[in-house]
Amino acid sequence: MTMTTAEADKILNANFAPWVLDLGLRVEGVGENRVTLRLPWSERLAREGGGLSGQALMAAADTATVIAVSAARGGFVPMTTVQQSTTFQRAVTGSDVLIEAVLTKLGRRMAFADITLSDAESGGLAARASTVYAILG
Repeated sequence: MTMTTAEADKILNANFAPWVLDLGLRVEGVGENRVTLRLPWSERLAREGGGLSGQALMAAADTATVIAVSAARGGFVPMTTVQQSTTFQRAVTGSDVLIEAVLTKLGRRMAFADITLSDAESGGLAARASTVYAILG
């Protein structure tokens, strides 16, 4: 059974540090091996020149992976980032960002994901990331 967005939101709100919650991420969709989050536009997250900061985008990608793994496993278990690589392709200014994390492999102890981060207004690709997670529980 696929996790609901409400269940995924509960995982988000119960398992992340306050500064991650301050990003305002919301679960937009959940599938068997994927999740889509929305990062709302905020001047607080913008760099000089108005582009959304890379740190906020990387944190959003990392968070989306945790939610995707949790959804695929049927609930949250302790896990930790082993590796994350992000390539930035265009600045996002004045628009929300949609973050889609797709699990490419889910094992008993390791998970691998590809993440796309897109400008919600234009649909333009802002960044790509890949993550590797160790599943601890």
